[in-house]
Parts: sequence; structure tokens; C-alpha cells
Amino acid sequence: MAGPIVFISHSGVKEGRLEDLRSLTAEVMERLEDSKPETVAMLAYLDADDAVLSIVHVFGDAEAMDRHFEGATERARTAYELMEPRGWEIYGSPSEAVLGSMRAAAEAAQVELRVVSRFSGGFLRAPARNAA
Repeated sequence: MAGPIVFISHSGVKEGRLEDLRSLTAEVMERLEDSKPETVAMLAYLDADDAVLSIVHVFGDAEAMDRHFEGATERARTAYELMEPRGWEIYGSPSEAVLGSMRAAAEAAQVELRVVSRFSGGFLRAPARNAA
């Protein structure tokens, strides 16, 4: 059964690069919000020590995830100047192309890629936006 996909990335913040990473994260989030309208959510969280950045991505389906990942190699190259991958999680069934590229990236970075592919139920709800 096809369903939504949640992708969570975990990355260690490089020493002395936290403020640069915060700036880059804000810039990338704004750009992707405008250019990737099918990405339902993209939320960044720092742990209590500001040492690990986790980003939660939510997609309505595999095609939306495919479109989000267009240009990801260049975005990652810039981001990895400021952080290093610690691991990735995928909940849902991405396309074979995305899954293959994520497996190759995990192997190259020597990090775990956890895939939980069988969606068993639930819903996505977009929050109501306040009228300006």
C-alpha cells in the first residue's frame, strides 16, 4: 500500500560551525519551501548540546520525494562543509531511484540507513494558516 513518506536525517555539527549551519538551514528551508511545493513538511531540530541536527521531511508520496531530491547532491555538498552525516531513516516506500541513491550515500558515509517500508495507516493534515 502506497502512502506518505517520512525521511529523517541526522548530522553532527562540525566544531565551530553552528552559526553558519543555522544560517544555511534558514536559507535552504526558505528556498525549498518556495521551490518544492509538494514537500509537506521540512522541520529542523537541534539536540540539547547543539551537536546533532535532525531534519524531518514529509512527502505525500514517492513522486513528491523524488522531486524534492532533485538537486540534493549539490545541497548536500554545501551542507557537509558544516556537518557530517550520522544516519538516515525512511518510513514509507520511496522510489527505487531514491532508495538506491540513499543506500549508496549511506555506504559511502559509513552510516546506517534504516528503512521501514510498510505504511499501516494514519493521515497527514496541513495546518490552517492564519489570514494576514
